[in-house]
Amino acid sequence: MDLIEPSYQALRLLFTGDADLWRIIFLSFWISLVALVLAAPFAIAFGFVLATKKFRGRRALVIFSQAMMSFPTVVIGLILYMFLSRQGPLGYFGLLFTPTAMVIGQSIICFPVLVAYTLSAVQGADPRAWETAIALGAGPWAASIRTLLEVRFAVMAGIFTGFGRVISEVGCSLMVGGNIQGITRNIPTAIALQTSMGAFAQGIALGLVLIVLALVVNFSLAILQGKGGLRET
Repeated sequence: MDLIEPSYQALRLLFTGDADLWRIIFLSFWISLVALVLAAPFAIAFGFVLATKKFRGRRALVIFSQAMMSFPTVVIGLILYMFLSRQGPLGYFGLLFTPTAMVIGQSIICFPVLVAYTLSAVQGADPRAWETAIALGAGPWAASIRTLLEVRFAVMAGIFTGFGRVISEVGCSLMVGGNIQGITRNIPTAIALQTSMGAFAQGIALGLVLIVLALVVNFSLAILQGKGGLRET
């Protein structure tokens, strides 16, 4: 198959400001960012609690959170679809096949990623950060913030990873969004649709956007982490 002409058309779509293409890109970014912003505070707090507190059922919650990371997104979308459909318990709100449903789905998808990264980071943190904060008169809330600041690079890695997971997932978005043009069509669902129709130009253009995004995300994380947080010896 000749890819030269579709690749040329893909670049032309990107650099000439094709309205449909950029609408898909902006919608995809907006939904993923909103989902991440909504999930991050609760996920980080939950991961911190799992790492620092002992209570009945804690181990089960840790295992469930880690297992959720490997759940197929289409299964999450199917479960959410059943809840949001007209016959479902949340069908009254009419959220199915809307951007809001996609935000909810992507929030659920990135939640366990953020929990796992925070849990691992806090468990590996230097306990002296908490002890020093308490000794200096800080309350539990301030001491918790101090601990999270000590492991901020690992938590940031979780945030970037969570964003990368939701911006590129297709199963859940297709199930609860419906891939409606101009309303719920995002980058992954558009790629799937255009490729199945044999329209490779837009698919290649959107694929290039995801590749550039992955590079930018990883490059940004590397800059923020500096030398990887290694301490001089």
